[in-house]
Amino acid sequence: MARKKVALDFEQSLAELQQLVERLESGELSLEDSLTCFEQGIGLTRDCQAALSQAEQKVQILLERDGKLQEAPFEADSEA
Repeated sequence: MARKKVALDFEQSLAELQQLVERLESGELSLEDSLTCFEQGIGLTRDCQAALSQAEQKVQILLERDGKLQEAPFEADSEA
């Protein structure tokens, strides 16, 4: 269930980020609203990047087991 939650969080964050980009590109926002959207976008970008990094680490763990696909536990960085 945790995998589905992470995937859903990633997908939701990515969709929100796309909406923010569209709003910013429209050119209809005030400077203050644009800065608020930009700040939200930076947060969403960091969330998405952290999820992708964790997925990449998981794949790396799976592939580096003597050529055999063996899952190993890994601890995600709390800073990501």
